[in-house]
Amino acid sequence: MLLVVTHTAAARTTLRNVCRSHEETVVQRFGRAALLAATEWGAFVACRLRAKHGTAVQVEQTEPFNEFRLVDEEVREAARAYERRETASTPYTKFAAGQRYPDPETMRGEEL
Repeated sequence: MLLVVTHTAAARTTLRNVCRSHEETVVQRFGRAALLAATEWGAFVACRLRAKHGTAVQVEQTEPFNEFRLVDEEVREAARAYERRETASTPYTKFAAGQRYPDPETMRGEEL
């Protein structure tokens, strides 16, 4: 997919108009950003936005997040356990303290 992020009001307006005109190419719209299908037409639309607005439009190629390929089982299990916690207001740091779950500071420093 192509992630298009706009940085000016004019670029946002053009993105909004493009998304309305080419709904079949838009995977998801997020206000000042949109995910476009990874097709030649999606690339054309992204390049058109860049041609019109220059650096006010940022385009990145993305791939779907595959948690089973990228994330260790212990991190996935910690996320599931944290979502099942008894008290919703308990921060993860307190929840994980003294448990077998990964330390948040360690996770912050680990690249996927």
